[in-house]
Amino acid sequence: MESNEEIRAELRQPALDLRAMIPEVWHGYVETSSAAVRDGELSGMTKELMALVIAITRECDGCIAAHTRGAAAKGATRQQVAEAIGVAIAMNGGPATVWGPRALHAFDQAINGSPAN
Repeated sequence: MESNEEIRAELRQPALDLRAMIPEVWHGYVETSSAAVRDGELSGMTKELMALVIAITRECDGCIAAHTRGAAAKGATRQQVAEAIGVAIAMNGGPATVWGPRALHAFDQAINGSPAN
């Protein structure tokens, strides 16, 4: 299992290259994404947990790295992340039992810089 840093490092230059090639599209995505997780009737933390559940069901390591980091930054606890992962397992079945633990590992890295023991 790659660490959050390895995933971000692997994608960093290709993302910068693509962003330079399609700046308007990239800017539009960043604006939409930022607006989607702002506090509103639902807290930004809740929205990050929702995004994490989707990332698990879509089996997207880069998304998991981004949204565990976002959830941690917005104050999510390990228990809250675990309960969100439970929803992913309920909605996605077996694959979520693989990607859910990957997400918990990524959250641990986001808050501690390394996996919990």
